[in-house]
Amino acid sequence: MSDPKNGSPELPDIDVRERAGHHTGDPRHLDTRLFMQLLVFNVDPDMAPREAADELASAMRKRSQPAVIYADVNNPRGIGLLTWTEDPADFVTKVGEGVASEGLEDLELLPEYTMLGRSYATGYEPDLEFWLLRRPADTALNAEWPWAVWYPLRRSGAFAQLEGREQASILKEHGTIGRAYGQKDLAHDIRLACHGLDPNDNEFVIGLVGKDLHPLSHIVQRMRSTRQTSEFIEQMGPFFVGHAITRVRPTPHSA
Repeated sequence: MSDPKNGSPELPDIDVRERAGHHTGDPRHLDTRLFMQLLVFNVDPDMAPREAADELASAMRKRSQPAVIYADVNNPRGIGLLTWTEDPADFVTKVGEGVASEGLEDLELLPEYTMLGRSYATGYEPDLEFWLLRRPADTALNAEWPWAVWYPLRRSGAFAQLEGREQASILKEHGTIGRAYGQKDLAHDIRLACHGLDPNDNEFVIGLVGKDLHPLSHIVQRMRSTRQTSEFIEQMGPFFVGHAITRVRPTPHSA
């Protein structure tokens, strides 16, 4: 379609808000979302990993930055730092300056495990604000769920070319399995979009958390037989497997 005034193509409408409820006639919008970042480090042999985790926790508390710090299950000298905020500039200031603070010089960042994403709406959330801003943090902070598996993924371009109803059917299969694990308290997910935020062009970051590790592996295995994973997932991983060492809970003035 062209602009009748000058013959140039008409620009598309752009709406960057998160949206839900349109299918029920109760449309809701929110222009706020939660950003979450995972940083993974090697700890120098001169410093115990637990000591490094305590120093990181102290640095985050001083900056009122909520966080979960994990022991890296696949690296005895590794730790992971998960942080979140509604203002991504906090990753540069609060988180970045905290990691660079005195006492943490012996941390070596492993950039191949860095993950950054934003919460997003699928359109079916009954409480949009809760699902976007509180549920991801509550899930990560739950003391009953110390195990975590984090990984990025990218779907093939063929999925984007599918008709909307076919996409919805494929995603519904995936979602039904996820809800079944959640209802049995076996695995709980944190889903983040990372389009344009990932150096390897991944599209999503997935966090699986739970009270035991085996169900987190089991749900990844179970999802392999779904149409989405078997036909349209082009890349998954690397996988970070962590066990929570400590949690820095938000203060009344933080996200």
